[in-house]
Amino acid sequence: MSATQPKISAAFDGHKAFIPFITCGDPDLETTEELVCALADAGADLIELGIPFSDPTAEGVVIQAANLRALEAHTTTDAVFAMVERVRDKVDVPLVFMTYANVVYGYGSERFCTRAEQIGMSGLILPDVPFEEKEEFSGVCNEHGLELVSLIAPTSHERTKMIAAEAQGFIYAVSSLGVTGTRENITTDISAMVAAVREASDLPVAVGFGISNPEQAAEMAAQADGAIVGSALVNIVGEHGRDAVGPVREAAAAMAEAVHAL
Repeated sequence: MSATQPKISAAFDGHKAFIPFITCGDPDLETTEELVCALADAGADLIELGIPFSDPTAEGVVIQAANLRALEAHTTTDAVFAMVERVRDKVDVPLVFMTYANVVYGYGSERFCTRAEQIGMSGLILPDVPFEEKEEFSGVCNEHGLELVSLIAPTSHERTKMIAAEAQGFIYAVSSLGVTGTRENITTDISAMVAAVREASDLPVAVGFGISNPEQAAEMAAQADGAIVGSALVNIVGEHGRDAVGPVREAAAAMAEAVHAL
């Protein structure tokens, strides 16, 4: 029997969305389970769960290190599924996996999506799959109620409308060139990116890559429909390990409050 799959759209219903990211298995899956609950309690509207991979090409040093710690803790995809199955009974916000094509291929795309549906996942983000190759995954995702989230970057330009027109769930606007990681200043014209998306899609747009504090989260969400925060929270986990739940909850609550105040 499948768990309930909340729609991603629920995260943006009537307010700006705060979307945190954590790496599953960093430092261990028991802590991850506590972190997911803490993030939901802190006001997260949707939570991105990273399945660790040995070569996370879109990630900067913070999340790369988290992937390494998770793999050294023997975190497997099956173990991540089991953790989500436990946490789904405690958390009702949409949950989305963020991982890499090889993780899904290696597990078997049909098997992966079947299991994700069973445990109540709402969507999937694959940052290394370009728009032109998404059909390899979108069909099987659709069969299992998973929305395959598309990314647009500052370099997407004329491709932005094409990507937006076929997007699902929400559109992930990459705020900065390069890999993930906190940045002191985000100089990309987010408003222009969002305007281009709006010409082709009514889906919400959430901005990620580089957001490091409540002020930046609010600034990005003000120009779009939500803010995605990953490295800033993963860095706290890296610093505190199994004692990270309290500090992560505090940081997430401050960001959620800033975003929801808009």
